[in-house]
Parts: sequence; structure tokens; C-alpha cells
Amino acid sequence: MIFNERIKLLRKERALTQTQAAEAGGMTLRAYQRLENENAKPHYDSLLRLADFYGVSVDYLMGRTERREVNL
Repeated sequence: MIFNERIKLLRKERALTQTQAAEAGGMTLRAYQRLENENAKPHYDSLLRLADFYGVSVDYLMGRTERREVNL
């Protein structure tokens, strides 16, 4: 799954801990770790929060496009 690879890449680009990323996504640390390491599927609200936090589109996070930009 591309999602877990992309959130891990974005987190590392910003030099964030998993705890910081989890807080930004409004989830527990364990839930975030599952997204990065176990290919768990994100809840809709968490997906939107992470996309907003990282400034990328949901389509980018989900692997539907290589473009990070959000289309407004």
C-alpha cells in the first residue's frame, strides 16, 4: 500500500516523531503506528487531518496521483 509509505515519508521530511504526527491526525500513537507499519486503513477524518497537516491532497496520500498539490 502506498499510503503507509507516503505518510512515513512526509513525517520524516518534517523531522517529526510518530507521536507528533499522531496528534496532528487526531489519533492515538498506536493507531498512527498501525497506519505506517501494518497497512491499516485510515478513518476518513484522520485521512483529511493528515492531508491538511502535510499540505497534500488525499489523492496523493492514497496513491492516486504523484502530485502533492491540493486542488482548490
